[in-house]
Amino acid sequence: MNGIREHIAARRVVLDKLRGALIERLQIDRAPEEMDPDVALFGSGFGLDSLDAVELVVFLETEFGVKVPEAAPYLLTGSMRSLNTLADLVLSQPKADAHVA
Repeated sequence: MNGIREHIAARRVVLDKLRGALIERLQIDRAPEEMDPDVALFGSGFGLDSLDAVELVVFLETEFGVKVPEAAPYLLTGSMRSLNTLADLVLSQPKADAHVA
């Protein structure tokens, strides 16, 4: 049971940081509680573009230590669909909890 609670708490922290990044770095004009983690980041969702994607990658690397091989940026395309898929990516990284706390 503690493992589940720790995972839920870690996910909540990651989602909060991701929402904060969208608001502060990408100037999304919404309150954090209005940001549904399943809404698409690009297109008709939050309306992000390719420059925003680069900024998100930089944020993931600096804030969470997520590494994306330069030869394989396409690996992120599925992971960047929504806040939830980004959180999955962060939490799937080795020692993600060390960067979350």
